[in-house]
Amino acid sequence: MNSATHITAPRRLLSRVRDVMAGEGTAQSRLDKITGIIAADLVTEVCSIYVRRAGDVLELFATHGLSSDAVHYTRLRVGEGLIGDIAAHANPLSLSDAKSHPSFAFRPETAEEDYHAFLGVPILRAGRVIGVIAVQNKTERKYTEEETETLQTIAMVLAELVVGGELIGRHELMPADGIALKPLRLEGTVYSGGLGIGKAVLHEPSFDIDNLVAEDPDEEMERLHEAFSSMLGHLDKLLSQSPLNAVDGGEHEDVLEAFRLVAEDAGWLRRTEEAVKSGLTAEAAVLKVKNEMRARLGAATDSYLRERIHDLDDLSNRLMLHLMGKAGADGAHLPEHMILVARNMGPAELLDYDHTRLRGLVLEEGSATSHVAIVARAMDIPVMGQVRDVLTKIDHGEAIIVDSDNAQVLIRPGEDVQQAFHETRKDQEKIKAQYAQLKDLPAKTLDGIDISLNINAGLLFDFEQIDETGADGVGLYRTEVPFMVRAQFPDVEAQRQLYEKVLDRADGKPVVFRTVDVGGDKVLPYWDELDEENPAMGWRAIRICLDRPAILRQQLRALILAARGRDIRVMFPMVAEVDEFIEAKKLLQRELDRVKERGGIAPENVHAGVMLEVPALALQMDKLIPLVDFISIGSNDLMQFLYATDRGNPHVSDRYDILSPFALGFLKSIRDRCDQAGVPVSICGEAAGRPLDAMALIGIGFRRLSMSPPAIGPVKEMVRTMSERQVAQFVHSTLSKPYVTIRPRLRDFAKDHGIKV
Repeated sequence: MNSATHITAPRRLLSRVRDVMAGEGTAQSRLDKITGIIAADLVTEVCSIYVRRAGDVLELFATHGLSSDAVHYTRLRVGEGLIGDIAAHANPLSLSDAKSHPSFAFRPETAEEDYHAFLGVPILRAGRVIGVIAVQNKTERKYTEEETETLQTIAMVLAELVVGGELIGRHELMPADGIALKPLRLEGTVYSGGLGIGKAVLHEPSFDIDNLVAEDPDEEMERLHEAFSSMLGHLDKLLSQSPLNAVDGGEHEDVLEAFRLVAEDAGWLRRTEEAVKSGLTAEAAVLKVKNEMRARLGAATDSYLRERIHDLDDLSNRLMLHLMGKAGADGAHLPEHMILVARNMGPAELLDYDHTRLRGLVLEEGSATSHVAIVARAMDIPVMGQVRDVLTKIDHGEAIIVDSDNAQVLIRPGEDVQQAFHETRKDQEKIKAQYAQLKDLPAKTLDGIDISLNINAGLLFDFEQIDETGADGVGLYRTEVPFMVRAQFPDVEAQRQLYEKVLDRADGKPVVFRTVDVGGDKVLPYWDELDEENPAMGWRAIRICLDRPAILRQQLRALILAARGRDIRVMFPMVAEVDEFIEAKKLLQRELDRVKERGGIAPENVHAGVMLEVPALALQMDKLIPLVDFISIGSNDLMQFLYATDRGNPHVSDRYDILSPFALGFLKSIRDRCDQAGVPVSICGEAAGRPLDAMALIGIGFRRLSMSPPAIGPVKEMVRTMSERQVAQFVHSTLSKPYVTIRPRLRDFAKDHGIKV
């Protein structure tokens, strides 16, 4: 097939299909005609169209070549047969001998036993399969890529007929039961804590495309390029005017820059240009590429690829708006207090909305490390993710509450419930005001014991919390966040600039830099993901850095260059053998020597420590302690590994308690050994930020705690109302008891002694 034929044939077929769709007659009669046109044009003996109905059933709606008795009779479930396989995976399927395929399912009423060659493609709408179109031949024919592409283009046009409401009710195309009318409580995953109350604004862009088939492809290509250039210009303006620009630096800047790079990706534009060349209008081409990429990437196991879907959705919607002469979200009719509800979204889409009205964000998908979640946290917006089918259960303008503190979303709450949450929010504001009054007061117990309270940080935005909370410093700075949001590995200079800003923001207060902790659930976009059965215990953190020492050396070099005469504290994570720390420390010394040899300004002091989160390391304290300058206990992972419990699994995450006598005794043994050797020891993690748990940790001897910034106020209030001696006596009296947990007894003790927990 020459190039001229390749370009002309799809257009001719599209034009004929368009004429039928625009003609008279019922939707069913038009569908019947279309199957005959497709079969004739592609020189196939069969063309069949299946439509997805309620209950995930694919019903044969029209056919040319198969028995007419099978129409509206033959049904296949998603995943059943070749048609069901296409629907399940949202991918085309081309076979020269269909009967030999393991998924082949024979339906005698269709009379298709004589057909061998098979080509089927999904009919997609908003990334969801709503039907399947298939062609067949008796001979063992191999369909070309061009024929597959043509059938995909026809499927995209047919989607408009399927969703039009004439073939089946639109409600059957919904992935759930539709909108309920009663109050509803949905659970999800907390991406950013807080409480938000407002009216729902559904971020579910829909576009009515009047014309799918191009009259003049050259004109459509020109419109596409003009809209693309306009979109990039508007995107630059949007990002430059972001409210986050008031927050100098921060990983959200890397997120937005990475998003800008995706927008300029030539591959995305090239696929859209090819769709225009096939005969589609610019709008239809954008929609086709968006649906295909969403369907293909949606099934990816790589979390980075899945997150890129949302950036591409954002850009596709944005490009569509520019093609239609619009520039972004229309805020004229948005409520004063709005909760944004979306399947997912890109970071720039969030910035389209008036941040002064935005009270919360609810996502059906996403992850805590998705670009939009990082930007939302920087804007201090409560975010709930993984809230299943929320878009199908709420309508525009309905009341909604985002209660991230309790991992729930309340839809259409009654007036009494709304009032109760309004009161809760007022109470929270009062409590925050009380905590604010404590920020300049010392965290000292009633009997005079000083407790150092520090924050965990991952964004430069977090450093504002040092002054706002009165924290003593940063007990854990997660350096991997900038690695995770960039499109490529940050070089030494980029890292140096970031670490210098971190030290400047800390303004002389200590910062503990944890070296890059990637792997496991933290996937880098430029890193080949490993297929590991137990990623939390796999190739991650120090294990990667010692196997790929250039990564660690560059980071250590950047940290040393950033310090320039100041103290630097470096902590190595996931150390399981003392030798791993020795090797990491050698690399640190090598970089120190390198800077000195080149006449650079070395740090005033370099403190090297470990994050103790692997139980095996706790059994090597005699060898470890002479080598380290400090130890920080990572309570989250340590408890996970100690009890062989996946803390992300809701079935077992709460099964074991850090306030059990055994766990407290284990932590106390580590603290005792460090105290005896004069090695500073701290504890960070969720337990350190819960007042009751922190009280127990202080009771067994810990004097330095690191936690999320919002926890500083509650923990400081607890510290200032407790007597260390009394708490220590009580906790020590329970360590030999056969309790599963001392939590209820400790709570009663706090109540009896006026300790605010």
